[in-house]
Amino acid sequence: MIYIFDVDGTLTKPRNPIDPEFKIFFKEFIKNNRVWLISGSDKDKTIEQVGSDIWHEVERAYQCSGNQQFEKGKLINEKTFELPYQLNACLEKFLKNSKYPYRYGNHIEERQGTVNFSIVGRDCTQEQRDHYSKWEEEHQERKEFAWEIKNRFPWIDAVVGGEISIDIYKLGHDKGQIIYHIMDEPYEFFGDRLELGGNDYPILRETQKCQKSANLHNIKTWRDTETILHSRI
Repeated sequence: MIYIFDVDGTLTKPRNPIDPEFKIFFKEFIKNNRVWLISGSDKDKTIEQVGSDIWHEVERAYQCSGNQQFEKGKLINEKTFELPYQLNACLEKFLKNSKYPYRYGNHIEERQGTVNFSIVGRDCTQEQRDHYSKWEEEHQERKEFAWEIKNRFPWIDAVVGGEISIDIYKLGHDKGQIIYHIMDEPYEFFGDRLELGGNDYPILRETQKCQKSANLHNIKTWRDTETILHSRI
């Protein structure tokens, strides 16, 4: 059995470090199980959240929606994505026209094989993040922006990620690509964005397409993950 985990919102609160007690439990879980991580974030952000010890101890870590692959901390594969000028202009238009009134910097972040876009900006504080997330629950602007990107650039995909951003990459270079790295082993996946349009949805899509033997958990908080894993012991 392979246990595959999203990070942000699944093992931790969004953009927060892992709970200390859960970290102790999870490290023990890793010792006795095959564990993979897959995150839309880059390596450094994931290490900030789960710690260098966990990141190096898991069997594999897939960063930037699977566009960077590490095995026991060693980089073994990566893909590239150069932000097209026309797409950059489109994102700048969204940034200018959004009705959300506040901006805090780092709105268009280029990562390995992907781009992360945020109206409020990734330099926001936790309080500012929470404010935007609450506003976005009512206005749903990220879904509208993602739809427009996909409509205007059919070779590019855009999905809602975390609480404040959109993940953008070449079509097919999403989290679903991890499924093709699994042979015939059964697996369980834990993620908080398995709904259509969420950045974990490609895991569900490719699992169904390949008719893999899998159990997928659409969790609400890391506490759900903790509860399920305790039942596996």
